[in-house]
Order: sequence, then structure tokens, then C-alpha cells
Amino acid sequence: MNPAEEYIFRQEEPYQSILIHVRSVILSTVNPIEEKFNYSVPFYHYRKKPFIYLNILKGQDFVDVAFVKGVRLEDRFPQLMDYNERKNVRSLQYKSLEDIDENLLREIILAAAELTGKSRTGWFN
Repeated sequence: MNPAEEYIFRQEEPYQSILIHVRSVILSTVNPIEEKFNYSVPFYHYRKKPFIYLNILKGQDFVDVAFVKGVRLEDRFPQLMDYNERKNVRSLQYKSLEDIDENLLREIILAAAELTGKSRTGWFN
């Protein structure tokens, strides 16, 4: 098991099930994709650039599916949240498996991958 998987399987329910499902959707939507473990959370890289990470924020009751360049996607996808006034990151937040709209999640993942693939750097531009 890689460190990202270990992180996921250490989580309590319902977070573990949500993380497993979201991870599966990410890995089956974009190819090639690299799963890494950075900043103590699972990161997903497209064309060697980070574009999504998964996090359970302390004191919160949701899984944060964070899109690194989400600020550039929020007009197209108003479902993306600006949690804690992050400069570039926007996210989908899930409290249960039933909250997940898989078609929407896939659509945002594809848009984020396209945006990341066109950029010169991973975090900005």
C-alpha cells in the first residue's frame, strides 16, 4: 500500500468510504495520473503537476476534494466552494457518499486536468 492509500484507510467512517470512492473516480477519469502523498494528504498529479488533493480538515465534518486551480473553474462550476478564503483552491465538500454527484465530479476533474495540462506550472497560471 502506498502512503496515500494508508492515509485513506486510517480514516474513520464515513470519511474512509468517501475517500475511497472519490479516489476511484479520480483514478478512472484521467490518464495518466500519479497518486502522491504530499503535505500529509493524498495528491493527484496530471502531467507531473498537482491538480487535486483530498483532505479532512480538523474540526470539520466533511471530506474536502480540493482543486488546485479551482478559482479558474468556479464560474463554470458554481458548486466549487471557497473554504477559508483560499487564494486559488476551490473544493467540493462531502459529508456522505450520498452527497457525491459522480457525473459532476468527473466533469470538474476533466476540466481541472485540461486546465492543469495547459499551464506552465502546477500551482499558478
